[in-house]
Amino acid sequence: MKKSIYVDTRLGTVRISEDGAGICELHFLKEEKGRQEPTPLLEKAKEQLLEYLKGRRKEFDLPLSMNGTEFQLNVWKQLQKIPYGETRSYGQVAAMAGNAKAGRAVGMANNRNPIAILVPCHRVIGADGSLTGYGGGLDIKQALLELEQGKL
Repeated sequence: MKKSIYVDTRLGTVRISEDGAGICELHFLKEEKGRQEPTPLLEKAKEQLLEYLKGRRKEFDLPLSMNGTEFQLNVWKQLQKIPYGETRSYGQVAAMAGNAKAGRAVGMANNRNPIAILVPCHRVIGADGSLTGYGGGLDIKQALLELEQGKL
């Protein structure tokens, strides 16, 4: 059964959920908070997220539980290989995933990423360096990239 906690951060409120196997969701909220059900894993995720947002953590050490198509899972795996402070274009991620022509499909997989920040879809940008869609909003994407570049 899925359990969730809510974390107030300088970028807004985040819901973190786990399903008994690992972290299954991390989303910036646009709706009101729901019922909190803390677990040791969720508390660890909260601690690591806050360390990251303070610039003190560059990697996460949490079990993840992701559900998606084979392609989505592959893309999400590739996203986790993008180093802290670096970005890749959709085309580059497509090539990493084994299909250099699948840039648009990578964009759709990013859009469906259930675990923001931990699966760093914010590190994917347009081929021309422009910031493109982000579920939490482009302002949050820019803030995350600036944090990782030491500008925030």
